[in-house]
Amino acid sequence: MAEATTDPVRLPPGPRIPKLIQGLMMLTVRNQAVDAAYRRYGSEFTVNVPVLGRTVVISDPALIKDIFSTHRDVIVRPGHNLGATIGPGSTFSLEGEEHLNRHKLLVPPFHGKRVRGYEPVIEEEVLREIAGWPQGQEFETLEPMMRITLNAILRTVFGAEGAALDELRELIPRAVEMGSRFVLLPAAARRDLGAWSPGGRFKRLRDRINAVIGELIVQARTDPHSEDRADVLSLLVHARYDNGEPISDQHIADELLTMMVAGHETTATQLAWTIERLRRHPDLLTRLTEEVDAGGSELRQAVIWESQRTRPVIDNIPRQTRQRVRLGPWVLPANTNIFISIQLAHFDPANYTDPEAFDPDRYADGAPKPPMWIPFGGGINRCIGANFSNMEMDITLRTLLRELRFEPTTDEPEPLWDRGVALAPKRGGRAVVHRRVPASVPSPQHAPSIS
Repeated sequence: MAEATTDPVRLPPGPRIPKLIQGLMMLTVRNQAVDAAYRRYGSEFTVNVPVLGRTVVISDPALIKDIFSTHRDVIVRPGHNLGATIGPGSTFSLEGEEHLNRHKLLVPPFHGKRVRGYEPVIEEEVLREIAGWPQGQEFETLEPMMRITLNAILRTVFGAEGAALDELRELIPRAVEMGSRFVLLPAAARRDLGAWSPGGRFKRLRDRINAVIGELIVQARTDPHSEDRADVLSLLVHARYDNGEPISDQHIADELLTMMVAGHETTATQLAWTIERLRRHPDLLTRLTEEVDAGGSELRQAVIWESQRTRPVIDNIPRQTRQRVRLGPWVLPANTNIFISIQLAHFDPANYTDPEAFDPDRYADGAPKPPMWIPFGGGINRCIGANFSNMEMDITLRTLLRELRFEPTTDEPEPLWDRGVALAPKRGGRAVVHRRVPASVPSPQHAPSIS
């Protein structure tokens, strides 16, 4: 693991072009710029960009493992992440013992057995959405996937229904879209400077969302049958720290919004990418359909893993040094930003044979292993909702392949589109579908969870 040191600073090499130009490149052609720097300098290099300043990009598996295993007194999540936008009660905003205590309370709602109980809700939402899909004409799948994951999370996590479900269904996408851009702004630009300022508009949107969530919390606390409910909100309302204290209502609201922001857009985008990839591999589409009809799931799970490897919707994991740190051959000063590059780790020929190829069969011997495969991060800050996201993608794909036939395409791959937080297919993950004749489907086998 990385460790504190007093040795002289030794940063990885990097481009020496002006900071402003580096910043513009990271905003406009980030993936190409990162790839070019990797080819020029290797698996570690230093960039210097506005707002963030000096940032060390890491993709070597050994150094990634060191970062994930380093004590939080040495390397932490930076303050300029989602927590600054979502609120002080978000897991993204907590550090130290407070973070560990919260983590203990959040793990049970996303345990494998409980997550599997949400499968009928996911399938119901998929069937509801695809009922209106056009047949025989091309359309974008990204927005429909957004609706599926939005409704699924509102029902399974928020326990929302009726008027509250309808209002959050309208408010949350606006908050996610605004917040994904908002989080990239410096702190001064996020201040509430009046009704027309970005900070002011976002605050008023958050206030309304908090009001609706507050009503749901009251309902959960006063529901005489709340202990029989399976939604995450009810579980958090009844959760207690080791000292017997409950999570405050405001912190529950922040955590629910965290789950929505971290899980809704990313899972939907990954599903759109998966469709985009599969349409360019007709033999694989045929094998998947045959597997669904036979009640299997192993190939489908491998497709999900390979989609996350080849088209990760988040391209880096941010960290920051608290002290001067020795990391492999490098010595980083305190307050240095670190970007663990998911993009580079997933495409390194040292980690994967023929990394550019979309080949789910590469997992025939078992699941991909971190730190070469890190779409959900790693260490104590690994995404708590990883099992939920994996289940949601699995059930969505299973239902789509059971009900629909996807037309293959010879079109060029869709380029990346930076939406602020997630990297999406630029043309929306376009598809052409036809209804399938219903088949007799054996009882599905549950896909293995990612651990």
